[in-house]
Amino acid sequence: MALTASTMLELNTKAPEFQLPDVVSGKTISLETFADKKALLVMFICRHCPFVKHIQTDLAQLGKDYKEKNLGIVAISANNAEQYPDDAPDKLKQMAEELGFTFPFCYDETQETAKAYTAACTPDFFLFNAERLLVYRGQLDDSRPSNGIPVTGKHLRLAIDTLLVDKPITQEQIPSIGCNIKWKPGNEPTYSR
Repeated sequence: MALTASTMLELNTKAPEFQLPDVVSGKTISLETFADKKALLVMFICRHCPFVKHIQTDLAQLGKDYKEKNLGIVAISANNAEQYPDDAPDKLKQMAEELGFTFPFCYDETQETAKAYTAACTPDFFLFNAERLLVYRGQLDDSRPSNGIPVTGKHLRLAIDTLLVDKPITQEQIPSIGCNIKWKPGNEPTYSR
């Protein structure tokens, strides 16, 4: 397990376009899917990573808590499913159903969407405003699988809540930490650490 931090993509970066299949519904999900939402949270997660397992219940709760708010949420897994079969679409579907995800969970087979977002780890979070400009990229909270700090989601939730009431989000943001995205051989991006 390689401990990897977010790349901390430059704030105000425009959300890259994507078209990916939702592993549960089979529908194609894109930025346009969330056109009516004031904010959009893009999360790169997977099934096998202990960092994601540690927070997965809170991610499901986040979806439930903001379901009626003006926030679109999409989760994306880009891991190489040949080497990590737990991250194959059928297993991701099982994860989404078991946890009761209320948001689409997409599979990025080509890994091009992960590259476009400079996703580096699981979990990796990107929050965009109404113009789909990046306003937050960083950690969910201070909790890690072995540090004993409870999972609260306080950093990400504060950023979301601040954005939804049109207040400025602090630019001092702490990178997310997790397992590196499992790139296909020869597909590693130049930004990976």
